[in-house]
Amino acid sequence: MASLPIPAGMSPTRAAALVAGGATLTAAVLILAIVGSLVAAAGFLALGLVAAGMLVAWRLIAPRTDAPARALDWEFTRAVAQASSDPVAITDRAGRLVCANDAYESLFSGFPTPPGLPLDGDGVALLGNAGRIAWRDGIGEVGDLRIRHLHVAARITRSGDDGDMLVWRFTVLQQHDLAANTEELIGGATGDRLGQAGVMAALIAPDGRIRAANRVLMQRALGGNSGIEGRDFARLLITDSRGLVRFEREGLDGTPLRVLQIPFMDSEHAPVLVALLDDEDNAPAIGASASAHVRSLVSLMPFGMALVDREGRFLQMNDAFLRAASVDPQAPPLYPGDLVVREDKAAVADAIRRFAGGATHSSDMAVRLKGHPDEPVALTIAGARGLGDAAVLLSLKDNSEESRLKREVAQATKMQAVGQLAGGVAHDFNNILTAIIGHCDLMMMRHSPGDSDYDDIQQIRTNSNRAASLTRQLLAFSRQQTLRPQTLQLPDVVAEVSNLLKRLMGEQIRLDVTHGRNLGAVRADPGQLEQVVVNLAVNARDAMLAHNPRGGGTLTIQTKSITPAEVRALGSDILPVADYTALVVTDTGGGIPPEVLPKIFEPFFTTKEVGKGTGLGLSTVYGIVKQSGGWIFADSKPGQGATFTMYLPVHAAGTVTKLPTPARAPAKPVEVWGTGTILLVEDEDMVRAVAERALTRQGYTVMTAENGEAALDLLDRNGRPDLLISDVVMPTMDGPTMVRHVRERYPDLPIIFMSGYAEEQLRKSIDLDNVAFLPKPFSVQQLAEAARDVLATR
Repeated sequence: MASLPIPAGMSPTRAAALVAGGATLTAAVLILAIVGSLVAAAGFLALGLVAAGMLVAWRLIAPRTDAPARALDWEFTRAVAQASSDPVAITDRAGRLVCANDAYESLFSGFPTPPGLPLDGDGVALLGNAGRIAWRDGIGEVGDLRIRHLHVAARITRSGDDGDMLVWRFTVLQQHDLAANTEELIGGATGDRLGQAGVMAALIAPDGRIRAANRVLMQRALGGNSGIEGRDFARLLITDSRGLVRFEREGLDGTPLRVLQIPFMDSEHAPVLVALLDDEDNAPAIGASASAHVRSLVSLMPFGMALVDREGRFLQMNDAFLRAASVDPQAPPLYPGDLVVREDKAAVADAIRRFAGGATHSSDMAVRLKGHPDEPVALTIAGARGLGDAAVLLSLKDNSEESRLKREVAQATKMQAVGQLAGGVAHDFNNILTAIIGHCDLMMMRHSPGDSDYDDIQQIRTNSNRAASLTRQLLAFSRQQTLRPQTLQLPDVVAEVSNLLKRLMGEQIRLDVTHGRNLGAVRADPGQLEQVVVNLAVNARDAMLAHNPRGGGTLTIQTKSITPAEVRALGSDILPVADYTALVVTDTGGGIPPEVLPKIFEPFFTTKEVGKGTGLGLSTVYGIVKQSGGWIFADSKPGQGATFTMYLPVHAAGTVTKLPTPARAPAKPVEVWGTGTILLVEDEDMVRAVAERALTRQGYTVMTAENGEAALDLLDRNGRPDLLISDVVMPTMDGPTMVRHVRERYPDLPIIFMSGYAEEQLRKSIDLDNVAFLPKPFSVQQLAEAARDVLATR
C-alpha cells in the first residue's frame, strides 16, 4: 500500500492522530448505517476516540527512537575540496558560505559568497539564476563567466542529507587569446622578421592606441626601441596635399607609406592589425627616407653600431652597441668621446671629425672604454653619405667573452710554465740534495754519536731532508711527484691524521669530523691525501686564529657521496658528470677576499707575513688532487669562513686497500754488503762521486760514466756488469736510450733508474720492462738497499 503524503509543515504525531480520528469516524458511520443503532455507533465512536487519544499520548511521552541528524565534518569536507584543482565552494540554505578551497580564494581574491562574486558584465545575475535552478532541479549550470580576462564556467549541485546545501564548482576555460598572441608575436622575433622584409606592423586597440609594434616601426616613428605602447597611432602620421601618408617624425620629405588594415577578429571591440609599407612609387631616391632605412637596419644588427651626425653627436645606438660600450640605455652619452677614457677622447674626436668632413674609407682604432679601461677594444669608424643627418658610422665589438677567454688561456699558460719551471728546479735541486745527504751519510759513518761533529752532521742531514720535502711540494704542484696509488676509502685517510690534526689545532680550535654513508672507494696515494688534509687544516687554523685570536673556531671535515644528478645540479662547466666521493673542509675564519680567491692555488702566493709561509701549501694540494684525477674548488664569503671541496672519482674496480696501522714498522736488514760489478751512469759529478763512494764502501766494484755514450764505450771494453744504475735525464744520450742499446746485448741485465721526476711519468716514457726506480734524493743506505734487492732477485 502506498503511504499517504504528509502535508508540509505538519509533524508526524499530529498527522497520525488525524488519520486515526478519521478512520474511527468513518467506522462509526458504517455501523450506524448497517445496524441502525445510534447508541452502538456513538459507543464505537467514543471507544475509537479514546484509543486514538491514547495513541497520541503514547507517541508524545514515549522516547524517540529515530537517529539524530548527522553533523557534518567541515574539516574533512574542506580536505576533500582541497584535493580538487578547480575552485569549489559550499553554501547552506540561508545562503551563507560554509566551506571553500584555496583555488576558490586564488580565483576570486578572497572568499566572497556566491553568487555575489567579482564577475564582469552580467555574470552575477547569470550565476544567481543558475543557483535558483539548482535549488529547484538539483543542478544548475552557466557556461561563460568572465573575471580578469579569464573565462569561467560554473556548475551548481544541490547536496546534503536533507538537500540543504549547494556545491559551487568553477572551471577556468583555456581559450586561445588571439589578440594577446598577436601582440606577443609583433613585439618579438616574428616582428623583427617582418621588419627585415620591409613590413612595419602594429596592433591597434579599438580606441586607436597602440598595443604593440615591431622595432622597425618604432625606429621610424620615434627613433627609438621603446615607449610606443599606449600612444595614439594617428598622431604618429601626417598627410600631405596629395593624400600621401608619412611618419610625422620624418616630415613631408619622408617616404610615403601604404597603410593596410587587417581586421583579423570578428568583433567591434577587437583590435586591428595595421601593416605599413613604403610606397616605393612615390618615395624620393635619397634623403631623410634613406636615413630612416639605415636606422631601421642599424637597430636590427646583431653587432654594435651607431650613427653620428656632422657635429659629432650620436643620432642612434643599437642595443648591441649599448651592451658593448657598457652604456645605460636610460642615460646615453651625447658624444662618442664620452665613452672612452680621457687619454683617448682627443683621438676619437679627431677621427670622427675627419670622416664627417669627407673621408670615405674605414679605419680601426684601439680605444679604452670607461666601463673597462684595462682592456682595449677595436672601434671601427667609417664615413656615411646620402643618409640624411648621419655622417659617420661607428662599429664596436662586444669582446668581453673573448677577453675572459684570453685571460683564462693566459692564466693556464702561466700556470703550465710555472709548473715546468718548478719541476725543473726540483729536479736540479734533488741532485744537489742527493750529494749533500750522501756526503752526510759518509761522514756519519766515520763519527759515532756523542762526537762533537756528529751532531753538526746530523743537523745538516735533517735540514737537507726538510729541503727535500720542499722539492716534493714543487713536484706536487707541477704534478711530477711519485705517487703510490691505492684503492681506499676517504674516511680511513681522515682517521689516520685525526690525532695529528687535534695536536695541530690546539685547544682553541674544535675539530668536527663527520662521514657520509655509501661512500665509493677512490684510487689515490694515501700519504699524499693525508698531506692534502693536513695542509687544508693548517691553513684553516691560521685563518681562524687570525680572525679571532682568543676564541679560535671550528674546523669541520666531512666526507660524502656525490651522485651524477647532484653534479648536474651544481651547474659546473669543469666538473664532469660522474660518481664522486667528496672531502669538504670548512672553517669559521674571516673568509677569503674576492680579489684573493682566484689566486689561492698559484705557487708562492701567500697572504701571510714574510717568513711565515712559502705559498706552496694550497698549490701542493691542487697538484696532488689533479694528479690523482680529482678536482678541488674553494668557496668563501668575507666574514663567513671558507670551504674547500675536493672531488675524487669513484673507483669501481678492485678492492679497498686497508691503510697500514701506525704500528711499529719492521726493522730493515742492516746487512747491505754485496759483491759484483756495477756500472754507474750519472752526468752530475757530485752525485756520481757520492754514489761511487757509497757503493764501493758496500763491497762493490764500481765503474762510472758521465753519459750514455761513455757507458757504451765502457761496456765495449769491459764486458757485461752485474748491475747498471743510470740517471734518466742526461745530455748527449739519455738513460732510456742507452739502456735500449744495452738490452740488445744483454737482455737480462738488471737496471736501476735514478731520477728526481715522477716514476709514473718516467715509466710511460721509458717503456722498458724489468727496471727498478730509485727517486732522488736518496741516502747511502737507500742506494745500497736498492742495489742489494735488485741483485738478490737475479
